[in-house]
Amino acid sequence: MSTANPTAKQSHNPKTAVILSILLAGLGQLYNRRYVKGILFIILEISFILTLGRFLNLGLWGLTTLGTMEGTDHSVVLLIYGLVSLILIAFFVTLYIINVKDAKRDALRIQKGERAPTFREAAGNVWDKGFPYFFVTPGLIMLAFIVILPLMFTVALAFTDYSQYNQPPRALLSWVGFDNFARLFFETGGAGNNIWQDTFISVFTWTIVWTVVATTLQITLGLFLALIVNDPRIKFKRLIRTILILPWAVPAFVTILVFAAMFNDRFGAINTDILAVFNLSIPWLQDPFYTRIALIMIQTWLGFPFVFALFTGILQSISKEWYEAAEVDGANRMQKFKSITLPHVLYATAPLLIMQYAGNFNNFNIIYLFNEGGPAVRGQNAGGTDILISWVYDLTFTLNQYSMAAAITIILGLIVTGFAFFQFRKTRSFKEEGNL
Repeated sequence: MSTANPTAKQSHNPKTAVILSILLAGLGQLYNRRYVKGILFIILEISFILTLGRFLNLGLWGLTTLGTMEGTDHSVVLLIYGLVSLILIAFFVTLYIINVKDAKRDALRIQKGERAPTFREAAGNVWDKGFPYFFVTPGLIMLAFIVILPLMFTVALAFTDYSQYNQPPRALLSWVGFDNFARLFFETGGAGNNIWQDTFISVFTWTIVWTVVATTLQITLGLFLALIVNDPRIKFKRLIRTILILPWAVPAFVTILVFAAMFNDRFGAINTDILAVFNLSIPWLQDPFYTRIALIMIQTWLGFPFVFALFTGILQSISKEWYEAAEVDGANRMQKFKSITLPHVLYATAPLLIMQYAGNFNNFNIIYLFNEGGPAVRGQNAGGTDILISWVYDLTFTLNQYSMAAAITIILGLIVTGFAFFQFRKTRSFKEEGNL
């Protein structure tokens, strides 16, 4: 007994529908007798070509050449046009792929003899299944032009020669490949002299030291104070907690400016009122070593209240029965801390602690507000306390070294992204519940 579907059309070839859809969006749908859908795809493609064809042509030409006539062609504008063209092409290619897959899917249904849905049924099916996508699509479009486009522009700028002495439209930009990155990592100057490499090594080293030391100190101090306040022998806990959280209530920029005045070499309270008792005067704002110490102390003061509040809540959630069981087993205070308190606290707060490190790695406010990254260092184009993010700011708004700033920004982003990704992957808090 034959089981073949009597309405099946073996002569209807899905490959033909795919080829027609590739040649012109909508032809495959017309081949499948889905006339309304086919006409809509054809109108969409023709409209895209007629309205954006000239813009895409200009954008792709500008992206590859960055202009050919000095004083007339603006390389930055052409670069932006090119990147916008790439985004528009990406959207068009996505719709084109949807068109091809739709034509193939309908052709397979016709070949198997399945009943093709009417236009109203198809529209209702698309609305039911694609309801989330209809609301997500406007956000994705805005994301592409508000977030992705600036990122693409920064990446592209890092491979050009855009600087103070080479600015459009007076001059045209050129693609220089990885030359900007080579100037940061290799000695490209004469007689082994490369100000970019020397500055990058110095700033990068200080950024790592700043991130590790300042963040570790604020976490350590917050945990230490939380353990003390959580001790059952301590009285007036509410008052103590309120006092310890007060630094968090004051806006950070206000605190930084107050400390900048207090650490002033000439009239600051640290030198004139405190150290003067011991006949000492420390050049807090003139010597990079002392400026860095002051910055670390200020960041510890600014950061510990949040960590203290975080740890305080976690410590109160630890069951007292665990400590009682440990005492029965003969564990001392240090053993209970290492085996119960610390693992529980780190397990619950690891993602937030990681973000503390990432935040301090890019902590522009304290570096700039305290001493604008100073003091100056001979032989470098960055201050003695500049971290990567503040150095990028100076290169962009003071020195006008746009391409080098973009290159450093890419390196900065890769470091933060790689560190965060690795740590989050290793953090149990971000694993599925069944995979712990």
